Amino acid sequence: MSQPQIVECVPNFSEGRDKAVIDAIAASISSVAGVSLLDVDPGADTNRTVYTFVGEPDAVIEAAVRSAAAARRLIDMSGHSGAHPRMGALDVCPFVPVSGITMDEVVLIARKAGERIATELSVPVYCYENAATKPERRSLADVRSGEYEALADKLSKPEWKPDYGPAEFVPSYGATAVGARDFLIAYNVNLNTRDKKLANDVALSVREGGRAARDAAGNIVKDAAGKNVMVPGRLRNVRAIGWYIDTYRMAQVSINLTNYHETPLHVVFDTVKEEAEKLGLSVCGSELVGLVPLEPLVEAGRHYLRRMGKSPGAPERELVELATTTLGLDSVAPFEPERKIIDYVARGAAPLASMKVDAFIDEVSADSPAPGGGSVSALAGSLAAALSAMVANLTVGKKGYEGRWDDMSTLAVRAQAVKDRLTRAIDDDTNAFNAVMDAMKLPKGNAEEKAAREAALQAGYKAAIDVPLATAEACLEALGLARGAVNGNSNSASDAGVAALMARAGVHGAALNVLINLGSVADAAYVADMKARTADLRAKADALCDEAVAAVEASFA
Repeated sequence: MSQPQIVECVPNFSEGRDKAVIDAIAASISSVAGVSLLDVDPGADTNRTVYTFVGEPDAVIEAAVRSAAAARRLIDMSGHSGAHPRMGALDVCPFVPVSGITMDEVVLIARKAGERIATELSVPVYCYENAATKPERRSLADVRSGEYEALADKLSKPEWKPDYGPAEFVPSYGATAVGARDFLIAYNVNLNTRDKKLANDVALSVREGGRAARDAAGNIVKDAAGKNVMVPGRLRNVRAIGWYIDTYRMAQVSINLTNYHETPLHVVFDTVKEEAEKLGLSVCGSELVGLVPLEPLVEAGRHYLRRMGKSPGAPERELVELATTTLGLDSVAPFEPERKIIDYVARGAAPLASMKVDAFIDEVSADSPAPGGGSVSALAGSLAAALSAMVANLTVGKKGYEGRWDDMSTLAVRAQAVKDRLTRAIDDDTNAFNAVMDAMKLPKGNAEEKAAREAALQAGYKAAIDVPLATAEACLEALGLARGAVNGNSNSASDAGVAALMARAGVHGAALNVLINLGSVADAAYVADMKARTADLRAKADALCDEAVAAVEASFA
């Protein structure tokens, strides 16, 4: 069980004037279950519309393919004109990692989508940026050079054979460039001045490109070719300018952060603050334009907790709140995490995990098979991880435990992650069981329907097994964290012991949910493997729990 993989897709279509076409493409995207269409931004002058949607990989790929099919059917490039460079109906289709997924994985997603678009629509597709198959195709500008008008000649050249699809000119469609790139965060930092020049001075100091070098007389220094010699700014992956916003009555440093993994959001904020103070200015908040991934806000929260000398292993909600407050994200407009953080927008409903405790207990006690033992096992594991995080957090910063602060900080962060995974599993288990129930309702009037129903049932049973198996594995991880927490604050040793017992219950409970479903699976090798894996998990849980409880009891002596 891992963090859900969320991918953003930002396809650009060569139609920005015909509302019927724009809406039809939007409908093709929204028709895919599991995809959230976040934005549709048409431009009449560019004759281009940019769509933004997010979801898990397979759903995002399907939405990209369906939208390309809609463009193939509805857009005729032979008469297209607009201010923006373009070479196809679906002109560019970049995929962006948001959470739970690496760039390497997104590259494979982009290429899979490109191959499907090319194969299913019989059109040429090129891969660019991180998805490029050749160094000379990494730049979108190079791939799109000559645009639609030069495409027929370009396709006739061996060096421009498409990565996927026919090397043939399709007049009505053109060609598509599919890519993988990092998430771009649009971020503005507010200054207590209306002076655009001062704001721009700060921007020049922080942005990667920097500013022109000047000699002792203040003249710009030129190189042998007559170009300005540049003094780099402080931050990589940062593009910035200064401007004045009349609505806010203040100047801002307007920033595009192109890689928040290498240059974290909080580093950008702190660096702008440092440079502003050199000019006698103060930073008075900031704003995020558009949507933002969860990760940079969580990392900002952890950074500021560490700076206070506290454990960074706080709950996610508290980390986001601290980041919001410290960065002043609600200084010019309300910052609503549920609407601004992509992970939250894309995250599926969690009706069980969001219930009050008494309501959840009542729901378990009702005369329906779900939620049942699998969801309760996940809850037990999540509570175990929560207790371990609590013990660790009660250790960090406490006198007499200085030598354990670093280890307990690390443990607290890990425990929060396991807690969140198991909390999601409370609903995942019930959803997996519902898939079996849905398969049982499928028709079985003839041989073909019976075969389809049986295949759906077998897939459903395996999903109903895979979820509790992942729960058992995560509960074992929570048990290991409980054992580590025993070495934390001695006043909370009993809490670490309770965590171990709850985690052990989660392992055994989830394992039983695996075993009860194996009788319905026809794959003998799969059944044998699952039995062996659950037996191993249960044995490890028993040994680790006994060790943890013994260590707790020894601390009482």
